[in-house]
Amino acid sequence: MQVRTTACLFSRFTRYRGAHTLRGHREDPRWPGWAVVVGIEVHAQIKSRQKLFSNMLTPEPSDSPNSLVSPYDAAFPGTLPRLNPKCVELGVRTAIALNAEVQPRSAFDRKHYFYSDLPSGYQITQHYAPIATGGRLPLSNSDTVVRITQIQLEQDTGKSTTDARRRTTTIDLNRAGTGLMEIVSEPDLRSPEEAGDYVRTLQALLRSVGSSDGNMEQGSFRCDVNVSVHRPGSPHGTRCEIKNLNSVKFMMVAITCEVLRQIKLLEGGLSVPQETRGFNEDSAETYALRSKEDAPDYRYMPDPNLPPLLLDKAFVSSISSRMPELPHVTRARLMSRGLSERDADVLMAIDMGREVGYDGVLGQGAVSYFDVVSERRDPKVVVNWITHELLGQLAVRHETFKENTMTTEQLGELIDLVQSGKITGTSGKTILRNILTSRSHVMPSELASELSLFTLPENGDELEKWCLNAIEALPEQAIAARKGNTNVLNRLVGHVMKTSRGRADAKAARSLLQKLLNQPEP
Repeated sequence: MQVRTTACLFSRFTRYRGAHTLRGHREDPRWPGWAVVVGIEVHAQIKSRQKLFSNMLTPEPSDSPNSLVSPYDAAFPGTLPRLNPKCVELGVRTAIALNAEVQPRSAFDRKHYFYSDLPSGYQITQHYAPIATGGRLPLSNSDTVVRITQIQLEQDTGKSTTDARRRTTTIDLNRAGTGLMEIVSEPDLRSPEEAGDYVRTLQALLRSVGSSDGNMEQGSFRCDVNVSVHRPGSPHGTRCEIKNLNSVKFMMVAITCEVLRQIKLLEGGLSVPQETRGFNEDSAETYALRSKEDAPDYRYMPDPNLPPLLLDKAFVSSISSRMPELPHVTRARLMSRGLSERDADVLMAIDMGREVGYDGVLGQGAVSYFDVVSERRDPKVVVNWITHELLGQLAVRHETFKENTMTTEQLGELIDLVQSGKITGTSGKTILRNILTSRSHVMPSELASELSLFTLPENGDELEKWCLNAIEALPEQAIAARKGNTNVLNRLVGHVMKTSRGRADAKAARSLLQKLLNQPEP
């Protein structure tokens, strides 16, 4: 056991210390003459209906404290763990997405430490024999590729909340035993911005495969960041770990503050002690929590109640064959259909907020919505209706895309009516607003008939009546137009469109107005 511990610890230590890294130094004007090295350990809650080792439901933030706690979660004597196979499947799904090597044999260890929110006095994890090793994640905003050290399954702890005024701490064990994936990166990041890009890219990846909802604000996606500084060309410095960062913005601020703190110490002739630190969001400062523990401090030992986890190639292949499309593939596919990079990013950004159901079931996102509507239609026209009109109206109503009630069939028919000239674009927008307001499932063609929004013939008597009415209502603009000022013609066209409630064809109205204005006055 001691041999295994020493060997594994040395391996992780030498990898972090920079014995072999892929990144060179790039000068940063914020700290000239210094190089920054960042590695991140992400703890992502597995989107499984049940916890990792018990049949208790995974809690939601709205659940009452201590309402979802099994005897095993509360460490009652005589209770035994039972591995949830769905958590294993979602862990394998993550490993495949990260190009990691799924291990045919992995094992669970007990990591011992004593806190009030850890009733058993140890956490079950996979420190030495993880479910997957290796892997890589290309960042979305640069050509940087971050190497993944390992992916391990582990159980979450409870949650302690301290009331400073009353000097009391309450314990909620709902979260205790919830399944986590710890995703450990190599120290390949060189700035706070790269760290933020890594976390956002990883969030999008986990959501795309349905293994985690990645909601940092709800605590289901947390980061521990290792930071060190050194002079370019010299060995990497002593790293300090900043614990439990649950916001990309604050994570970047915390890294910046820690870099400046370490540089100040080194320039003052002092050394940087290896320690675990927290981050105060109000003062924007890191603060010492405890000296950094190494593996022997946790007294790792194999869990005697859990046998090794054996995964054969057929199991991994079956999961691989059912993998959803990964973000970089989606972006390339959308752009190959003629969408701009901006439009593709808008659709994918909305997809990041889509509902990830339990056991990795994905709700319909903006990309799949677009795919269905654009199946037989011009993709550029469809994306314009989604990003400009549909999303715009949802924003006015303070609703998310998840709350959109307009079906793909409704939007598809609406686009067809506008493109064929049966209704105008203005009428189409009116119908879209009506459907969203009434939350109706009536088809646009029925609404167009009910609201009298079908386009009138270009040479119809009613169009001429509206044009004459516009000339009479706006005499000054009509005189200016007769004198050759074509810009004021837009005001006259606008009056026609308003009077016709969008039914008139704007081009036909403009042409008829010009004809009427060019006729000699009686």
